[in-house]
Amino acid sequence: MTATLSTAHPAARLAGDHLAALGASGGTVEPVVDWAGPVELPLTDEVLVQAACGIMHVHGRARGAPEPLAVDYATAVAGVLAAAGVLAAEFARARGIPVSAVRTSVAQAALLSVGQYLACGQVDTSHAAGVPPPFVSGDGVRFEIETLRAEDWHRFWRTMGAAEETLRQGWAPFLHRFATATCPLPAALHDVLSTHLFSGIHRAGTACEVSVVPIGDVPPVPVWSLTPLPGGTLDSGAAPGLDAPLRGIRVVESARRVQGPLAGHVLRLLGADVLRIEPPGGDPARGVPPLAGGVSARFAALNAGKDAVELDLTQSAGRAAAKELVAGADVFLHNWAPGKAAAWGLDAPDLAAVRPGLVYAAAAGWGHHLGRRPPLGTDYVVQAHSGLAAALRPSGEPPAPSLMTITDVLGGLVCAAGVLAGLGRRDRTGAGCRADTSLLSAASTVPRTRGRYRRPLRTADGYVAASAPHDSTPQRTTEELLTRLRAAGVPAVAVTTDLGALGADPRFAAALNRPPWEFR
Repeated sequence: MTATLSTAHPAARLAGDHLAALGASGGTVEPVVDWAGPVELPLTDEVLVQAACGIMHVHGRARGAPEPLAVDYATAVAGVLAAAGVLAAEFARARGIPVSAVRTSVAQAALLSVGQYLACGQVDTSHAAGVPPPFVSGDGVRFEIETLRAEDWHRFWRTMGAAEETLRQGWAPFLHRFATATCPLPAALHDVLSTHLFSGIHRAGTACEVSVVPIGDVPPVPVWSLTPLPGGTLDSGAAPGLDAPLRGIRVVESARRVQGPLAGHVLRLLGADVLRIEPPGGDPARGVPPLAGGVSARFAALNAGKDAVELDLTQSAGRAAAKELVAGADVFLHNWAPGKAAAWGLDAPDLAAVRPGLVYAAAAGWGHHLGRRPPLGTDYVVQAHSGLAAALRPSGEPPAPSLMTITDVLGGLVCAAGVLAGLGRRDRTGAGCRADTSLLSAASTVPRTRGRYRRPLRTADGYVAASAPHDSTPQRTTEELLTRLRAAGVPAVAVTTDLGALGADPRFAAALNRPPWEFR
């Protein structure tokens, strides 16, 4: 399975690099990428896409005003998205569908990256007084912390000397920061940590099972690791259609939060049947507000259209039932904690034995890059360690991760691309495949070159982003400034500051109401 590439757009060049890394370059399907796609706005560069499609708004929530990412994040997402589209198209070609090109856009990629926030609409942060992470130790080390359990949070802060009421106030915003892209912590918590050396904070974190990760910059790691598995090939199932190249492919997914479910969501958008394994009582994320139709809007954005079955994988009967499901599947996908698959007897060799030709996808936080006992592998600590925290901010500002789920989105996409590459390998070789990806490896897909950072212009009633520097005055309204810029031939857009309104805007309808690829 190979693909020829157009290099007219930077996202297409990134797609070419990804396909080459997957051994899938030089064939017949071409990715066509532009800036706006079906979005009816004059989008001509990364900054305008971030402004119009909600990235500036979500990234800037924690500081109270729209703010661009200092890297070409939407372009990076589009590069992985285009590569995934080519892999899906080549898989369809191998099954008899004459696909010659796949089209996507940076705007569609950007909308996918904020999809969970769009599903929740506008979030009121007017009452959110507080100071977001990162923290700074007494010896000047900037760092992030992570824990998923309230009892560990409380033990850590008591060890550090925080007042009981202060640490209680901090837990809720810390817990919900993934969903809201805000984290207004009491300033007293920052003050407490500023009195300790980083070495002492790190020791306390280890003792309390709280990950303490300094903001650093590590060399990029390989995005994908594809390993052949023993066994023969599978029947490729029902014939796909041009609009659903994975029709007939069956995916079993056991995943929570964002990264794993987004990978399954992408495969479903490409036509696969996806069955989720959830714990008894269902995934707790189903009940997280805001609700729509009795289900969390954020959960539905990642999992709508999937079937679900409840199994207790901590029990032998649940694990046996999971193996029965995998015996009828093409793909098994999970984002379990390190060591859990082996402990449960559900690792790649275990499942390949019951389903020869299986594509086994493991979406991790750190992969194998931080040893056997890594920190918790969640979005913000990966941003901190990988160097993204520094790259996302403009020159002159101290490094700080974005509270938008940057690596979770890319992690889901690179996992889906790994699955597609594995399916293609299976068609060619007859063997199954293990595809390992991680949030850390996904962070490597973001180019670290700055240069397009332009803050939006404040107007009398909002913000405007322009493709060239321009002065504004508070007396001019958004519409007046847009008219003036467009008359001068300068592409410009209003900055989205209300995701609920974006979802109802007819200019975005064609992009929001269909998968982010067009196959032809």
